[in-house]
Amino acid sequence: MLAMLLAMRRILITGGAGKVATLLRTGLARPDLVLRLLDIREPAVLPGVDGSREEIMIGSVTDPDVLAEAMRDVDAVVHLGGQSRESDVRDVIESNMYGTYLLFEAARAAGVSRVVLASSNHAAGFHPRGEEPAPADLPGRPDTLYGWSKVAMEACGQLYADRFGMDVICLRIGLWFPTPPGLRGLALWLSPDDGVRLIEACLSVPSPGFRIVWGISRNTRRWFSLAEGEAIGYFPQDDAEVFAEALIAKHGEPDFAADPVLTRLGGQWCDVPLGVSY
Repeated sequence: MLAMLLAMRRILITGGAGKVATLLRTGLARPDLVLRLLDIREPAVLPGVDGSREEIMIGSVTDPDVLAEAMRDVDAVVHLGGQSRESDVRDVIESNMYGTYLLFEAARAAGVSRVVLASSNHAAGFHPRGEEPAPADLPGRPDTLYGWSKVAMEACGQLYADRFGMDVICLRIGLWFPTPPGLRGLALWLSPDDGVRLIEACLSVPSPGFRIVWGISRNTRRWFSLAEGEAIGYFPQDDAEVFAEALIAKHGEPDFAADPVLTRLGGQWCDVPLGVSY
């Protein structure tokens, strides 16, 4: 499957200056692959990354003209751009829902047939944690306006897959950080290296159609299924358990029966006031 990725010459990454894109850029760097980074601000220069293999575009995913130019000569899109936290409803709708629609429409018009879409565990946040790992296609049950926007973004991807035959993989990302933050991270962590493996699998799998996949590592205490990721060739190698002793020493033993942060997939986000940034 890697042959398909190796055949790609240019990948557009929206939100190219963000934390997740920064984690990806080093791992995806190849001598024959150009990463086009679109963001409203300049991405940081990364040590060890060949700047000549990166193209910087400054602009918003809510600007159709910017997106049309961004799609030129692109083989695939990794859509990380938009509002990444809970926010005012107009901001969430404009940045995430409308921006994602414009992105899909620009991709369709340019003949770009593959989009990897950053969704979130917060699209299913009010589902309770079960005894068995939750499947990736849990119905939407958002915990915030932000989570609601992710459900809408997934639905937009389904529309463009069904109507136009595009390949769309929605990643319900857990906690994509260098190290797992808090006890919830023992279940939801996605390591930087596994994040690269996940994106490579999404770009490499032949003709996936529409898929929803959990974005987590091979965590011993995982709440989410890895089956859907393995079906596209994603085999994570890292485990948050190596951080368990330190996290439990800091936060105490996890109470999976009573602590609402550990009984709902969305954790503390289920208690965030709607529309309030934090």
